[in-house]
Amino acid sequence: MSRIPPRASGYFRTSYAQDFRLIETRFRRVAAVLFVAMLLIFPYFASGFHLDLANQVFLASVGALSLMLLTGYAGQISLGHAGLLAAGAFTVGILFKEWNAPFWITLPAAAVVGALLGVVFGLPSLRLRGLYLAVSTLALHFVVVYAGGEYETKRGYSTGIVIDPPSLWGYELVSPKIWYFVLLAFAAGALFLCVNLLRSRTGRAWRAVHSHETVAEALGIGVANHKLLAFVVSSAMTAVAGALFGYYRGFVSVEAFSLFLTIQYVAMIIIGGMGSLLGALLGAFFVTLLPYVIEAGMAMLPGAQRYAGVIFAVNYSAFGLVMILFLVFEPLGLVGIWHRLQNYFQQWPFKNRPLSSGQR
Repeated sequence: MSRIPPRASGYFRTSYAQDFRLIETRFRRVAAVLFVAMLLIFPYFASGFHLDLANQVFLASVGALSLMLLTGYAGQISLGHAGLLAAGAFTVGILFKEWNAPFWITLPAAAVVGALLGVVFGLPSLRLRGLYLAVSTLALHFVVVYAGGEYETKRGYSTGIVIDPPSLWGYELVSPKIWYFVLLAFAAGALFLCVNLLRSRTGRAWRAVHSHETVAEALGIGVANHKLLAFVVSSAMTAVAGALFGYYRGFVSVEAFSLFLTIQYVAMIIIGGMGSLLGALLGAFFVTLLPYVIEAGMAMLPGAQRYAGVIFAVNYSAFGLVMILFLVFEPLGLVGIWHRLQNYFQQWPFKNRPLSSGQR
């Protein structure tokens, strides 16, 4: 009588190579392929409005991923995110207006400017923590916005800096469909960079510093160096996101980089789920689309024209309410909800099934 070998009830790792796979299981690989295919065919069926929404989500994703590296993984608080976005955008605007610099020069220059700002404003993190560090990084926002405003005023760009569409391999980036693929590539590149950084020695050191600085230092980790490196990497990525924003909008002005923009990015990583790259992406998607969902919902109300003047106030109120609800009732964010749904379907129907007396 042949013995039937038992079947595994789940996925098990049998080699160290499996630990380094970006996508571990067959189901996830199939789901990833289907998701990528959906992203690639989306612009051929979407309207101009929906393409613009998708492009805004991609831009927000790059900025949210960079902030997640700094705050969610390295544990360093920053309220200067809007200032870094402004630094990248104004780098593009100044280089274009003064020297007519092309796309492939302005983006690396924005990254260098962001990295330098990361060094300057990351130095206080070596001595300050918590609220004091947050206030010191908040100064970054006001310094950059002030410098950008002074440039606008002295050069006569009182209404902002107009940027011509960039050219890439002979193609002018004007169409929202072309921008969709460009921004999708940058968002995918940012995600790939973050995933590999976190799997490296640097990423493990950031996690250790976040958990306990004293223990990390006792283990031989250079706490000061890794803190500064976190600011440099995050600031460079954020400045590139700001440069892309300037090119995409074709216009740079200090009014676009208010302190509320920083709060929005902080909300992205809180609502999405702190300490998770997937949470950063979900938070960017949620926070970017929330005002449009609210506006569409108000437009469906009877006598919608009467509420046109209060949409801005309702958006602000709803944004604050959503942040409070997530902090109180769902501190793990959207990624926590996603993991619970995954666990439910993986364990169904055995999760709540009582054991019989013979199984005890």
